[in-house]
Amino acid sequence: MKQIEERFAVHIDDYKHYDTEKLRKHFLIEKIFEDDQIHFVYTHYDRMMVGGAKPINKAVTLEPVDQQKAEHFLDRRELGAINIGGDGIVTVDGTDYELESKSAIYVGRGAKEVSFRSVDASNPAKFYLNSAPAHHAYPTKKVGMGDANVLELGSSDTCNERRVNQLLINGIIETCQLQMGMTELQPGSIWNTMPVHTHTRRMEAYFYFNVPEDQAVCHFMGPKDDTRHLWIHNEQAVLSPPWSMHSGVGTANYTFIWGMAGENLDYTDMDFHQPHELK
Repeated sequence: MKQIEERFAVHIDDYKHYDTEKLRKHFLIEKIFEDDQIHFVYTHYDRMMVGGAKPINKAVTLEPVDQQKAEHFLDRRELGAINIGGDGIVTVDGTDYELESKSAIYVGRGAKEVSFRSVDASNPAKFYLNSAPAHHAYPTKKVGMGDANVLELGSSDTCNERRVNQLLINGIIETCQLQMGMTELQPGSIWNTMPVHTHTRRMEAYFYFNVPEDQAVCHFMGPKDDTRHLWIHNEQAVLSPPWSMHSGVGTANYTFIWGMAGENLDYTDMDFHQPHELK
């Protein structure tokens, strides 16, 4: 496994002085997948780790990073993985779990050996990974799209008609703090959420994919009265601190995975800010 970088938390007052270069340096993760590698970014937002595994010619194994000071990656952590590529297999302590595209797996605290491999090297799996500290060991469980809790939200009139697939979330599985799901924008819709929202009791990471070639997503962040934006391309991720809004708009429809960590497991715990309040 290749551990790439560490990101420290940014204070809201400091953020106000950032230009585009600094915003991208602190919040944008430009590269998630590397061939036959596991790529992680260790953040100091609720100690969330964001990364990806792309096995092609061999299985790749989850190994602890320096910041953990642990014998195994999951000694004090839980892990969520969602496959966005070809069929793949996640092996947890000798048990294989087959993950087709858009399927997820939760791996609980205490698992010793975790590896990822592709069924077909010509159509490799791509496992998007989130990990957060865990205080309890919950069972490993695969969650397919058929198991998800699905919310049909938005409207074509407001360009935000979307399907929210709640996968690794309270009510579907038991977790300590990690929550993950996938939102699919319908053709003709481009806003991933509007009105925008914040939730100060948890951070969030957004991973954008299925962004058409030569198209992009504009991700908005900051408090409602001091907004900034980041232009994001296919298979890139952004970190959203607890003080920052969560919203974005694309030049075409796309799909994104949201992952959250913090003290609250209630998906509906968010504060909305109406469009006329934004500055």
